[in-house]
Amino acid sequence: MDFALTDEHRRIQETVRDFGEREVKPHAAAWDRDEAFPHGVVAQLAALGLLGLGLPRDVGGGGADALACALVIEGVARYDASLGLTVASHAGLASGHIDLFASEMLRRRYLPRLARGEWLGAWCLTEAGSGSDAGGLRTRAVRDADGWLLNGSKMFITQGTVGHVYVVLASTAPDLGHRGISAFVVEKGTPGLGTGRKIEKLGLRSSDTAEVVLDNVRLAPGQLIGEENRGYKQALRVLDGGRVGIAAWCHGIGRGALEESIAYVRERRRVPGPAVRAMESTLAEMAMRLEAGRVLLCRAAYLKDTGRPFRSAAAMAKLVCSEAAMWVTTRALQLQGGAGLVRDQPVERYLRDAKLGEIGEGTSEMQRRVIARALLTGALPSL
Repeated sequence: MDFALTDEHRRIQETVRDFGEREVKPHAAAWDRDEAFPHGVVAQLAALGLLGLGLPRDVGGGGADALACALVIEGVARYDASLGLTVASHAGLASGHIDLFASEMLRRRYLPRLARGEWLGAWCLTEAGSGSDAGGLRTRAVRDADGWLLNGSKMFITQGTVGHVYVVLASTAPDLGHRGISAFVVEKGTPGLGTGRKIEKLGLRSSDTAEVVLDNVRLAPGQLIGEENRGYKQALRVLDGGRVGIAAWCHGIGRGALEESIAYVRERRRVPGPAVRAMESTLAEMAMRLEAGRVLLCRAAYLKDTGRPFRSAAAMAKLVCSEAAMWVTTRALQLQGGAGLVRDQPVERYLRDAKLGEIGEGTSEMQRRVIARALLTGALPSL
């Protein structure tokens, strides 16, 4: 594969960096401190066409490839991981699920406004009692003469209180476990759809995360996404693409921490000595770990864009990038000593934010299972 970015990729990269320096960097610490969802800057991202960049042109999207979408997520996360997560979850999970599997009627109804960022999407899989075990869903969807009736609750939902379009995974055949799950589109304002408590988190404090409650939510038959009882397979495919995005998100956090560390060590080099040489060694290790993850990220995006199997490649990219982000942010804080612990310092926030990378969209343990299963079944793509 060719590792060189196209002119279009570089234009996207520069656009996001200029936007991040001007509109995000000066405010990210305050958003984090106040746990304030940045509605205004999300609208600005939408105006730039970045919230629908990967959606097809026929629904108002940019028609961009997976690498271009990854560059957007990486570039935003470099300045504010919370904002980067908003982009990743809206574009890769909620909008992506509708685009891949919904009827043409649903695609035309929801995707143009999602592409323009007029509506934000939320993807509702996780429940309090079922994280990685999708077969344990307790949210139920029961068919009757009028359509579907949904009851249950979802936990840790990104865009939980600010979303406009919710993709909800629910059990339609409980006896079948994960083979009896279906997906539905639920609009904001639908009677019975509400939010429970807003989640206070270690990091990503300006990302909107909440419980979503479904209390006798009545849906028309056409709100079912794809075929009944095919939701689990749909979710796996959506997560494959989402992991490419989350790998980019993790890389963006790590890159931000590395850039802050480079600036710090440059300042310290004015007084050379053994301590500075040790810092330089740490910088080299940071860069190597991040670059290894980025190569895997680019490979996963390449496989996705060329229509080849990429599940294990996405798992590798997500695993390596997330663990690299944690390692780099930890060392970045250590480099700065006590100053790195101070609230409002970028590396302190980067460290708190990076932890989600090892948990969200499949834990590190789950990624290792995906990779091992591919090895044992001969499904791992050749290098």
